[in-house]
Amino acid sequence: MPWPSRKRDKEAAADKGEPDAKIAKTEEKTSDKQEEEKSAKAPAGKSTSGWKNWKKKTSESGGEESKITYCHWLLKSEPESRLEKGVDVKFSIDDLKAQPNQTTCWDGVRNYQARNFLRSMKLGQQAFFYHSNCKEPGIVGIVEVVKEAYPDHTQFDKKSLYYDSTSKKENPKWSMVDVQFVRMTKRFIPLSEIKVHHLEHKAQGGPLKNMMLFAKQRLSVQPLTQGE
Repeated sequence: MPWPSRKRDKEAAADKGEPDAKIAKTEEKTSDKQEEEKSAKAPAGKSTSGWKNWKKKTSESGGEESKITYCHWLLKSEPESRLEKGVDVKFSIDDLKAQPNQTTCWDGVRNYQARNFLRSMKLGQQAFFYHSNCKEPGIVGIVEVVKEAYPDHTQFDKKSLYYDSTSKKENPKWSMVDVQFVRMTKRFIPLSEIKVHHLEHKAQGGPLKNMMLFAKQRLSVQPLTQGE
């Protein structure tokens, strides 16, 4: 069963209660070509532990490079009802638990960087399930990748909210993975708490200093290092 209702990157709203988030509804006003060119700048490694060999320049002045290993993920979804073109995009972790075998596909992603992250996910890797664009956003549970990236069927469905007429079946533009519920976190971890640690680590050094949750607030599929 496809998910009719996750948070999508292309028109993702900023998390409520996050003062640094922009109010604008869309993530970036760029063309498909520009998005694809930007996403290609951070190629995924071939390791089973995720983005193993992504080299990132630390600064223009220093010119030094460091390897960042992404072996875990964070997936955003909206737990509260919100109509988009007449379709309710709500999908909470309880909705996932109610699916057959507590498993479903992560479809509808329409951002090139997020799509590339989906394509980098490996079987058995885990992700935080993050409730977004709600009264109190934060991490509520853990899911596991049970099927690696394959073509997202919604891009070809003219009745779907996420139909893309520019995508061709012989060369699909968008991908999805299947995820399965693992467990709830021992407690709810609010965004506000994560941000406190992020700011401390940013000032003093620590594993959360470069967390993408704050650098790319609108991205619904995000990588995490082991430290994060």
